[in-house]
Amino acid sequence: MDDETTSRAALTEHSPATTEIVDKVQSCYAPAMSGLSALPALPSASLASRRETVAEVLREAITSGRLQAGQKLTESGVAEQLGTSRAPVREALRQLEQEGLVISYPYRGTEVLGVSQEEIENVLVPVRISLEKFAFRKAMPLLTDADYAHLQSLVRTMEAAADASDAALLADEDIRFHEAVVTLSGQQHCLQIWRSIQPRVRAYFRRDASHYSDATVVARQHRKLIDALRAGDEHALDQAVTAHINTHSKATEDPSE
Repeated sequence: MDDETTSRAALTEHSPATTEIVDKVQSCYAPAMSGLSALPALPSASLASRRETVAEVLREAITSGRLQAGQKLTESGVAEQLGTSRAPVREALRQLEQEGLVISYPYRGTEVLGVSQEEIENVLVPVRISLEKFAFRKAMPLLTDADYAHLQSLVRTMEAAADASDAALLADEDIRFHEAVVTLSGQQHCLQIWRSIQPRVRAYFRRDASHYSDATVVARQHRKLIDALRAGDEHALDQAVTAHINTHSKATEDPSE
């Protein structure tokens, strides 16, 4: 297994080392990169591996709201704080730009992009409804007992996250549930589109997770989706998917109401 594969696996599983780096970086973010406290150097690794680690650290900070919309990021500033060279930072910022989390301007550096309520309501929610209604319908006749068991395990983790008031984990398990169904649909074009919007969807999931007065409602919503998938009624499934996705569209209201 090469370094890049190892790094990807570690990030996917939220390894203790990566989690520690993320926590330390997040705890030090300030309105400007120059305001960051000194951080421990990243572990020695290949360029590709370090790029993935830098990207994950910044992605986590952006989607969790630790890095605010409009905040400037410089290659030199990020590299200095993480104790790495500018090359992996440059590649990481390019990756995040492709994900729609930052934008680069000539002679002005890179800036964090926020997810506005207007974008959520007029772009992300409508795209998700069209994409996921189609994917859920395609997945419905294909799901096996093992697939349902996996989806149920994600819901149980949502319940545990709600009990622990862990909004980050709750949002991440929400993302995993939807990506699992899109993947199981076998529609590669849907999966490609989903993955292109996933970082921004994750950002507003993270935001909404803190608005629930009763976070256990998230797990209940997903159990309803599983029930709708099992029922085999496409019209009812469409209604369930649409209703579920629309619960995330009002940031100023409690989505559990």
